[in-house]
Amino acid sequence: MQKFIRWVVGIALVLLIGFPFYWIMISSFKPGDEVLIPNLWPEAFTLQHYQELIEQTSYLANLYNSLFVAVMTMFITILIVIPASYSIYRFDYRGREFLFRLILASYIFPGVLLLVPVYQLMNSVQLVDSLWSLVVINVTFAAPFAVWLMKGFFDAVPKDLDESAAIDGAGPFRVLFQIILPLILPGIGTISIYAFVLAWTEFTFASVLISSDANRVLTTGMNAIMGQYTVRWGWTTAGAVLTIIPVVILFAFVGRYFVRGLQAGAIKS
Repeated sequence: MQKFIRWVVGIALVLLIGFPFYWIMISSFKPGDEVLIPNLWPEAFTLQHYQELIEQTSYLANLYNSLFVAVMTMFITILIVIPASYSIYRFDYRGREFLFRLILASYIFPGVLLLVPVYQLMNSVQLVDSLWSLVVINVTFAAPFAVWLMKGFFDAVPKDLDESAAIDGAGPFRVLFQIILPLILPGIGTISIYAFVLAWTEFTFASVLISSDANRVLTTGMNAIMGQYTVRWGWTTAGAVLTIIPVVILFAFVGRYFVRGLQAGAIKS
């Protein structure tokens, strides 16, 4: 009976989570007059919505902008988080604990409260309506949590390895790159996906910092496609399907590190 209940609950959760994705995907292939009809399988399939989305909107330009922002956010986050985590979790110095708590304290303030000061700051350095402004703000929000998440992975690597390598003449950077990094690859995969998805789905700052159509990302571009008074449901569902593909591809390559990393981080932290 317990096994049966677990199966029922598991199937119910899969349906609850997966059905909206199925509905969006299947609706993107329905003809225009059938999109709002609540049938689980369309009477006819068409690629018209995808063709119109690509030809009549700036979706491809928005996709390129989002890829640039997400990839650069992921890359810069990794470059910042790895040495920061290495410093906090492998060395003893005055103020280390305070620095760690200060990093986590950045999440005390809701992001929406920072809209005005962030806009003023970006305007003062002439980054308003620039994709780099989104990279900077996304890294700012992704890095603190990523540093905290790496704690479990650094703690899992015995410090005896550092001491043995130091005795053999290896410096701190050599220890980091040749000994520690290969052992914390699941953690790097975890923060990579986290930073990418955070930048890929961010909307609030993108709608404020970006003003031109040429620099719109997918989140604001799809919002513009939907319109103020009418909604092109075919374009919207087709855009949603195409938007999720890069995330699926990323998970296909490093998803196993992400799952393993979350499990390890949750247990070791």
